[in-house]
Amino acid sequence: MPEPNKLNASALAFMGDAIYEVYVRKHVLETGSVHADALHRESVKYVSAEGQARAIEALMENGLTEDEAKLVKRARNHKASSSKRTKASHKGSDIMTDKWATAFEALLGYLYLEGNIERLEEVILRSFGIIEGKQNE
Repeated sequence: MPEPNKLNASALAFMGDAIYEVYVRKHVLETGSVHADALHRESVKYVSAEGQARAIEALMENGLTEDEAKLVKRARNHKASSSKRTKASHKGSDIMTDKWATAFEALLGYLYLEGNIERLEEVILRSFGIIEGKQNE
């Protein structure tokens, strides 16, 4: 496995998307619902580009280390290899929202690949609070 700081933003976001999905699914299961449709509906607000973008923008203002902020800026400005939006959770969002969402996922991928699980979980839990409106944006 290449070093996380040598991976491009798309590769980091690829990993971050998968990791985040697991945490979101666990989080919505904790609501007590057992119906797949209800679980899916509940998870959409977390995995949507809009929710992810809102979370990372709030974290950029207050909540990221200097190195994390640099990574997010690099990932946000990364030119994707394709202009098509194929990811289901990002369909219908504008380009800047997509870029912020990708930067969010890249940060999570980076933290996971670095083995910094404590910080990964801290960022994810804070993001959940922002998306749910329970924490200041």
